Amino acid sequence: MDELNLKTLEQIPIPEGLEERLSAKIDEWGAKPTTPSIPPRGEASNTPPRGRWRGVAVAASFALVLGVGLHLMRQDEETNLAEQDTYQDPVLAQQEAERALNMLAYNLNKGMGHLEKAKALSDKTEQSFNEKLKVLKRYETDNH
Repeated sequence: MDELNLKTLEQIPIPEGLEERLSAKIDEWGAKPTTPSIPPRGEASNTPPRGRWRGVAVAASFALVLGVGLHLMRQDEETNLAEQDTYQDPVLAQQEAERALNMLAYNLNKGMGHLEKAKALSDKTEQSFNEKLKVLKRYETDNH
């Protein structure tokens, strides 16, 4: 198979001047480096040293962690203050508890109503399915 491809390739005529043009192009590529070269030690470059970027990355990470920590501490303090205000007065605490329980009961009853509707629909669908299945079984037994 490789010999067949090689023979076919040898039969293709090579355009005149192709070799010279390829050589010129290769020489042109060699004259202009397409990839940035790494300067030897001691020579100046346009890129900042890597150590500086590492320092910036460490400082940014530290600032981020510090900011998140301070935010969470402040949020915990605000939550504790709100809870202390509610539970210092027993009457207010009882009212809040009753309100929360009433809301829970309302939402629970509402959810149970939806559940009952879904169960009724499910029962109706199951009944219809069973009726269709009985008809199908009856049809099979009659035809066999």
